[in-house]
Amino acid sequence: MAKKVLIISSSPRKGGNSDVLCDEFARGAKEAGNDVEKIFLKDKKINYCTGCGFCNTNDYTACSQNDDMKEILDKMPETDVIVFATPVYFYTMCAQMKTFIDRCCARYIKITGKDFYFIMTAADENKNAMDRVLEEFRGFLVCLDDVSEKGAICAAGVWQKGDILSTDYIKEAYEKGKNV
Repeated sequence: MAKKVLIISSSPRKGGNSDVLCDEFARGAKEAGNDVEKIFLKDKKINYCTGCGFCNTNDYTACSQNDDMKEILDKMPETDVIVFATPVYFYTMCAQMKTFIDRCCARYIKITGKDFYFIMTAADENKNAMDRVLEEFRGFLVCLDDVSEKGAICAAGVWQKGDILSTDYIKEAYEKGKNV
């Protein structure tokens, strides 16, 4: 049965290393017959969470801010698979991904029964350099009900745009997408 796959690419550069892995994951998932949508956060206007409490006084169905986050939050409960992708800067996820995760507060109790995949890219040659980022993603999952971490790609040693193209991470992303 076809699944709905939502890919959140937080790279600040289109065609950046993590964004390319998103495209390969999407290609594999589409070829397997799934419905895939990729959202490039750089193209969206997403404000920081203000901690106003509006969402928790409205049963986590709304946010006080009027920006592009609402359209994404409306899609998340309707998908089967969610992919978060981030470049790793100074051993943590990029600001765009962190802002996105913080804004999930407005609907996080509605994001249930999902499979999650994580894509991370870093200049550091050591894959363990991304352990902290993986734990940050897992911290988000702890707040959700009935979700599963299905896989993570920790692409080490890719700094310059295009470095990813000469690695086996391309195939890994495609295969993970194909097997959602």
